Amino acid sequence: MTATDTAPDASPAAPAAEPARPQALVGRRLLALLYDLFPMLGVWFLVGVIALIAHRGDAIHADTLAGWLELIALWTVTGLYATVSWRRGGQTLGMRPWRVRVTGRDGKTPSLRALWLRYAVGTASLLFAGLGFWWAWLDRDRLAWHDRASGTRLVRIPKK
Repeated sequence: MTATDTAPDASPAAPAAEPARPQALVGRRLLALLYDLFPMLGVWFLVGVIALIAHRGDAIHADTLAGWLELIALWTVTGLYATVSWRRGGQTLGMRPWRVRVTGRDGKTPSLRALWLRYAVGTASLLFAGLGFWWAWLDRDRLAWHDRASGTRLVRIPKK
């Protein structure tokens, strides 16, 4: 048998190309959050006006309770905005210009439960100076805390 007669599968296998490591998208995540701040300011203002009208007590305990109820209302309406946006189209208004979308790990639309979990863990991440967002740079799959906890991921949408 000559060198030209060797079987094609007898040649040494070329090393398999490693799949590209996903992007952490930390900058895009934070810029999308900044963009989402602007529509939420109007909603927060409306919640504040409603709380101001509803709050008429002068007692210290009533002020403290009213403050906590207002904070819970602000967190809830922000969560409604985020989860409904993610559920309907995978994006909030702030995510559109940065071409990022929330999907499940399987590429499908995540459940509302997963999206609320994503929102809650994302809130905790922000309260810890954004540590959960920065974690995406270290994570082997480039997932932030809220991605990993909720079974979701942020993907970049290619330009058309």
